[in-house]
Amino acid sequence: MPIKGQSLGVVDYGTGNLRSVVKAFEHLGADVHILQKPDKLSNMDALIFPGQGTFDQCMEALERTGFSQTIKEWILCEKPFLGICLGLQVLFEKSEEGEKEGLGLFPGFVKKFSLGRGYKIPHMGWNSVDWGELKNDPIHAGLEEGDQFYFVHSYHVVSKDDTLRTLTTSYGYPFISGIFHNNCFATQFHPEKSQAKGLQIYRNFLEKVVA
Repeated sequence: MPIKGQSLGVVDYGTGNLRSVVKAFEHLGADVHILQKPDKLSNMDALIFPGQGTFDQCMEALERTGFSQTIKEWILCEKPFLGICLGLQVLFEKSEEGEKEGLGLFPGFVKKFSLGRGYKIPHMGWNSVDWGELKNDPIHAGLEEGDQFYFVHSYHVVSKDDTLRTLTTSYGYPFISGIFHNNCFATQFHPEKSQAKGLQIYRNFLEKVVA
């Protein structure tokens, strides 16, 4: 059943089309608000950050709009947060893709894939996710090991925190494809492009994290 009455703020810092993310949450019955400034966040039940573009471009936009500090405070207060693709990467300290510092909420960095013959960069297309210890978490409800999700990226997160709960995927070697800490959930893959399985993740986020 659709989830009614939840107000979601989707960060729009001017670099990409948010339509598919907004439509997915609206399909689930959420009240979605596209936010170009953080001044209306106090009225939101959850914050969605579908990052696009390059690392430095993203951080510059977040700093310019005031979202940089707001996102950090939101996550530190353990309010429901969902990051997608670059929305995962900027939660860490820095990236090989640029010179600017990330939000630094988690110790670690973002590195470019270093792959042998037979592997193309970017990693693009469907791939499976190992949920590890999160397979018994409500965020995994209705999903199975081996489910496929859609990826488009050339860089991936390297965590320096052994206690951080992570999802992993293999492309040449295993890499972190998602994290879950308190009420902060972020994925390298795109749930909004992952058909029914991706929609199930959004449903779980609304029912288990935001509710």
